Amino acid sequence: MKKVLMLPWLAHGHISPFLELARMLSLRGFSVFLCSTPVNLSSVRRSVPEEGSSSSVKLVEINLPVLPNLPPLYHTTRGLPPRLMNTLKSAFDASGPALAEIIKCVSPDLLVYDFLLPWAPLVAGSCGIPAVLFAPVGAGMASFVMHMFAGGGKEYPFDIHVDDYFLSQVNDHLSEEAENGISVEDRVTQCFARSSKVVLLKTFRDFEGKYIDYLSQLTGKKVVPVGPLVPGPSQEDEHDLIQWLDEKENSSTIFVSFGTEYFLSEKEREEIAYGLELSNVNFIWVLRFPAGEEIAIEDALPIGFLERVKNRGIVVDTWAPQAIILAHPSIGGFVSHCGWSSVMESMKFGVPVVAIPMHLDQPLNARVIEGARIGVEIKRGKGGKLERDEIARQVRCVVFEEDGASVRQKAKEVRNGIASRGDADIDEVANELIRVSGV
Repeated sequence: MKKVLMLPWLAHGHISPFLELARMLSLRGFSVFLCSTPVNLSSVRRSVPEEGSSSSVKLVEINLPVLPNLPPLYHTTRGLPPRLMNTLKSAFDASGPALAEIIKCVSPDLLVYDFLLPWAPLVAGSCGIPAVLFAPVGAGMASFVMHMFAGGGKEYPFDIHVDDYFLSQVNDHLSEEAENGISVEDRVTQCFARSSKVVLLKTFRDFEGKYIDYLSQLTGKKVVPVGPLVPGPSQEDEHDLIQWLDEKENSSTIFVSFGTEYFLSEKEREEIAYGLELSNVNFIWVLRFPAGEEIAIEDALPIGFLERVKNRGIVVDTWAPQAIILAHPSIGGFVSHCGWSSVMESMKFGVPVVAIPMHLDQPLNARVIEGARIGVEIKRGKGGKLERDEIARQVRCVVFEEDGASVRQKAKEVRNGIASRGDADIDEVANELIRVSGV
């Protein structure tokens, strides 16, 4: 039996696709070990099948150095105050000896690592096993960024325009250094360079084929798409929100969420709230705050907002079953920050996107979505400000106006294409991992 050890970055949006890939590989005869910090594993343990089942995945804890301002509670990006993000990266970077000990105990044939962990393949090599990069990101974003590093000053060959507001953010992020001096640019380029022969990417060829081919050209690696890696909705996760959706008409409601790592400013919350109110569309809005901040929902929103929208809108500050909600027939749109896992979920379930990117890879993802005609992007005002009228206009367009019909239709076509491919992408991934590991 082939053994694979997986090491994702410490974010739910990374751990979730690693876990789904682990499940898929375990069904193909692999023995898979998913490694993360105790606080992260505690949140995924209930979704892991019992050991001995056909899709068994074993969980392995890795303990980070405990720093004075980074207790174990903060060994995850979920709810992490933004000021501690670089501290978390540095702490994870110092976990090489712990990973080496895990490799010694597990004796895997191969390490699959994430794209922010350039030290991981070095540890694997010192232990005598190959390592393969799995980047749970889009090929459009990855190829754009790698072009910035290795394009030789040439113009990017595809039409992904990033305005100055977001481009400055991208450049600032790529040059940002953790406390140990490793920049994001170094992390990304080294992770690609140190991957053994192939790179796995969370996408599919029908959607991002031209970007996949260009990324392969830039990196000299075979880029293998793994598919959307979205687990199917589980009926065991019943939720009051689903009962509320059951009472709504088909495609009449939007889901609003900005992921687990971005926290809206007061002004952003205000403009989004008024935009939803002006749209007259039903909605479920998941509103999150950083860990440790006790903010009542009614205090975070415009005065009287909850009362005015009570018959057609719900705002929650707790976990919501996103995949189940997006799969519900009442959902007609997804107001999203365009984190890549959210993009893949919207595509799998055929839900058009109203893109409000905030930072990191999200602006690039939004351009890819709009270029593929499966969503629209909210245009920002001067200085990158959100404007309520634009939000309301685009929400109405995507959900029920004639101008949004082509977007709604394209989203359904993409959903059908994903369903028709089945597990072909995972089968190719399994074959590539066998080839790389030499087992």
